[in-house]
Amino acid sequence: MDCSLLRTLVRRYCAGEENWVDSRTIYVGHKEPPPGAEAYIPQRYPDNRIVSSKYTFWNFIPKNLFEQFRRIANFYFLIIFLVQLIIDTPTSPVTSGLPLFFVITVTAIKQGYEDWLRHKADNAMNQCPVHFIQHGKLVRKQSRKLRVGDIVMVKEDETFPCDLIFLSSNRADGTCHVTTASLDGESSHKTHYAVQDTKGFHTEADVDSLHATIECEQPQPDLYKFVGRINVYNDLNDPVVRPLGSENLLLRGATLKNTEKIFGVAIYTGMETKMALNYQSKSQKRSAVEKSMNTFLIVYLCILVSKALINTVLKYVWQSEPFRDEPWYNEKTESERQRNLVEYIFTDKTGTLTENNMAFKECCVEGHVYVPHAICNGQVLPDSSGIDMIDSSPGVCGREREELFFRAICLCHTVQVKDDHCGDDVDGPQKSPDAKSCVYISSSPDEVALVEGVQRLGFTYLRLKDNYMEILNRENDIERFELLEVLSFDSVRRRMSVIVKSTTGEIYLFCKGADSSIFPRVIEGKVDQVRSRVERNAVEGLRTLCVAYKRLEPEQYEDACRLLQSAKVALQDREKKLAEAYEQIEKDLVLLGATAVEDRLQEKAADTIEALQKAGIKVWVLTGDKMETASATCYACKLFRRSTQLLELTTKKLEEQSLHDVLFDLSKTVLRCSGSMTRDSFSGLSTDMHDYGLIIDGAALSLIMKPREDGSSSGNYRELFLEICRNCSAVLCCRMAPLQKAQIVKLIKFSKEHPITLAIGDGANDVSMILEAHVGIGVIGKEGRQAARNSDYAIPKFKHLKKMLLVHGHFYYIRISELVQYFFYKNVCFIFPQFLYQFFCGFSQQTLYDTAYLTLYNISFTSLPILLYSLMEQHVGIDVLKRDPTLYRDIAKNALLRWRVFIYWTFLGVFDALVFFFGAYFIFENTTVTINGQIMTTSTSMMFGNWTFGTLVFTVMVLTVTLKLALDTHYWTWINHFVIWGSLLFYIAFSLLWGGVIWPFLSYQRMYYVFISMLSSGPAWLGIILLVTVGLLPDVLKKVLCRQLWPTATERTQNIQHQDSISEFTPLASLLSWGAQGSRLLAAQCSSPSGRVVCSRWESEECPVLPLHPGLPHKARYGCCRSSLEMPT
Repeated sequence: MDCSLLRTLVRRYCAGEENWVDSRTIYVGHKEPPPGAEAYIPQRYPDNRIVSSKYTFWNFIPKNLFEQFRRIANFYFLIIFLVQLIIDTPTSPVTSGLPLFFVITVTAIKQGYEDWLRHKADNAMNQCPVHFIQHGKLVRKQSRKLRVGDIVMVKEDETFPCDLIFLSSNRADGTCHVTTASLDGESSHKTHYAVQDTKGFHTEADVDSLHATIECEQPQPDLYKFVGRINVYNDLNDPVVRPLGSENLLLRGATLKNTEKIFGVAIYTGMETKMALNYQSKSQKRSAVEKSMNTFLIVYLCILVSKALINTVLKYVWQSEPFRDEPWYNEKTESERQRNLVEYIFTDKTGTLTENNMAFKECCVEGHVYVPHAICNGQVLPDSSGIDMIDSSPGVCGREREELFFRAICLCHTVQVKDDHCGDDVDGPQKSPDAKSCVYISSSPDEVALVEGVQRLGFTYLRLKDNYMEILNRENDIERFELLEVLSFDSVRRRMSVIVKSTTGEIYLFCKGADSSIFPRVIEGKVDQVRSRVERNAVEGLRTLCVAYKRLEPEQYEDACRLLQSAKVALQDREKKLAEAYEQIEKDLVLLGATAVEDRLQEKAADTIEALQKAGIKVWVLTGDKMETASATCYACKLFRRSTQLLELTTKKLEEQSLHDVLFDLSKTVLRCSGSMTRDSFSGLSTDMHDYGLIIDGAALSLIMKPREDGSSSGNYRELFLEICRNCSAVLCCRMAPLQKAQIVKLIKFSKEHPITLAIGDGANDVSMILEAHVGIGVIGKEGRQAARNSDYAIPKFKHLKKMLLVHGHFYYIRISELVQYFFYKNVCFIFPQFLYQFFCGFSQQTLYDTAYLTLYNISFTSLPILLYSLMEQHVGIDVLKRDPTLYRDIAKNALLRWRVFIYWTFLGVFDALVFFFGAYFIFENTTVTINGQIMTTSTSMMFGNWTFGTLVFTVMVLTVTLKLALDTHYWTWINHFVIWGSLLFYIAFSLLWGGVIWPFLSYQRMYYVFISMLSSGPAWLGIILLVTVGLLPDVLKKVLCRQLWPTATERTQNIQHQDSISEFTPLASLLSWGAQGSRLLAAQCSSPSGRVVCSRWESEECPVLPLHPGLPHKARYGCCRSSLEMPT
């Protein structure tokens, strides 16, 4: 076949035409351009269907089975089942196949139900009704049927069904307000602008008459970037070309607010929308515990295979010699993971660390500080419009600057007034509207706080109408300013400006921005006084802005206007040309003053971060906010401290130097300290080591992640970036798109150390990083429950992360690591004697234990004690873990599931198995045959056979492994006593019944009277006691020596805790009388630093983890746990 034809078919029907070109052309309303204008090339685009599900009806079974059998444990038991099924074995394949089938089936049902819920949500989204224009009329159809080029109408409080170019709205000025909480986490209102030539189309017929084409870039995930242009054809004249930017783009997932309706044309649909491109596909997460267990299972699988090979070879060697007897053989018989090891936490800022509630604190004008509603002797002075907190009120010149400052705050912003009646009915300058009825909305909560704060100081912003801004001054006079130009804020300039014209004809440029951006452009004003106030507010964690102005002559304004216009219509390097124009206009300013706004942190957010840092966990903040806002929050929540030296890897820095030079400079700076910061050396409080903090923005991250221009890999840049991050105590990533957040998490997750990562957020923009991280935490906040639905755990506040990790995570890891190692240990003890037995039975596959013992060993005799341990064990008290976060380091780096610990447990199991087998063997060493054919030991005169020998080994084994767990238990309750001693009693009772009664349903009963006969011999009792003691002795010696010579921090804390308090469940406490208990409690109060007797309490005032919906993905679900009390003494 012709290659070109094949390529064309693939391009057209598989990849889509747009993937092969740099831009796409959209025909508005599917109308062809006028003849001779341009060639009409129909293009194929995907429909508007969204797919978030993982399986389909056809691939569910094979895909799910493949994923489940990727787990080593499932694969291990599948191999055992197949071996038992294929060859003749003493045990039935049902013993392995039935539990495996049960686990696989239940898991498949659970995952199928979760995916069915995702299908259900997708169908609800894809079938929601959408209004679009067809032949001048409004038609309804399902969202999934939308096509690129359709003209859509969206009403207030509706969500945009796809990415739209904003054509018109019911507003005369062609604006609309949207919220993007589900995209970037910001719940504030953003203003978007219609195309200049189409904003007058207010009816369906007007919009349908539009004849235009749109040229724009191909879909890409950056939420804040869009480049395109629209060609509007009026009659047969040349088309009018207008540039399109992000201010004209309405994104899918955003919600229309404070606007009755809008019209827009679809340009990106379905999985090509920016929201879908930022969606992180759901994948299975593997915990560190599971990975360790998989490794151990592989080792045991190799041991099992080697044992089988050895026995098989020796069997045929035995049978190859003719003088050997046939092997004697009886008839066939039947037989939370991650959050504990977190090393990196990636947290959102808005709504996660902060409450997203801004409060105006003060402003400084010409060195004079004004505080609205000042507090005097605990009383609020509401009538004070402004109080000078430093010296006397300013003079005439100062009063003029003061009013200019307040006017600048009222005019230099993008705030909109929600209630349009604010200021209506104002006929004369002396009539005062009800300013309190004004509700301000803006994309920046800071701007709303500033406008509201200045309102309390006497200047009220009323509205923007017909391009005129109206404010109400202290004398209740209405002042009108014509809005000429807006120089928008960007993260590089870190400032914004407006050019306005007063009723007297004076033209002003008002500019506000970060102090580092304003001070270098100031030529007049009290810079030193204002700078000192700004620095003081910054230390207190307040968000500061500086305000400046300058008067423009008409000629200066004309020059500035021409410069801006030429930059705005440029299609190439538009952002660069606008930045150059802004740089020329915003200079030679006069400093007016500064403002301070407080972004309230969530309760105990700073204490939580400080505790996490003490635990050796690195905290990164990933946010879509600008750098200054995020940096101030990091100072307030103690992520950055006063001693922290901030390093910047931002767009501004990259304009001065190349990425290569910036990275190497930063690397030289941070590597002056010897080695990277390990978990043990990083505490968040270290004074010996220089403290660095890194700030990086989304643009710089894109450069690091993308391939080099020469085609080589960017891996060197990534490694250098990671090395810099390892040596920083904290990292702030600002201006991050949702997909970039996931890229950051993935970069750390797959670095050479493979650390365990945790991501926490509250909005839909955090879903990608929550899904990417090993552990995903959703905060149930103001921005919906998308994050909680896609998370592994859900919590109401950030502060609960402290207890969740340092307490619940710590306990979980101690319990699960003991469970894993103990499981292997008791099965080594169980299997290895059977392996040794083959050397004494001619390798005949004869079992050492009875069928009932084979079946019930792991199900009944040894299951409940370890199950209860894994649910209730508390090696130290809850309050101790919360008070001393450094104890978390004892479980760092998967400390209890390392090879050293694994080998210790394995050798302990092998040693105990040798003791069980050969101890019993030596007891029965000298035997004789009686007259009736029975075997008797000459030393003990005890009747025995092979089942008696196996029963003795099994009895010693059950006692030893159960008592071993009792030695490891620190937290004793009546339930522990009941389960541990009850399991031993159950074994004895079962053995007596199993061998003491003739069961009619058994065709033969080889265990009849075996157990009773064994226990009737005194030497057997002595042998059991001695063998159990010898089996436990090495572990007891190891515990005593290690605790005395090389104690861990946890063991030292346990010693102190045991000295300070006595648990009510210990045997010692039960011996104390009431009076003795009172005196001991009093002594504990005197010696305990907290003055409390801790009885393993779950705090009732905190509800750290909420249960999730039963159909949603999760690792574990915790309710609000309550047990025990903390008794004040």
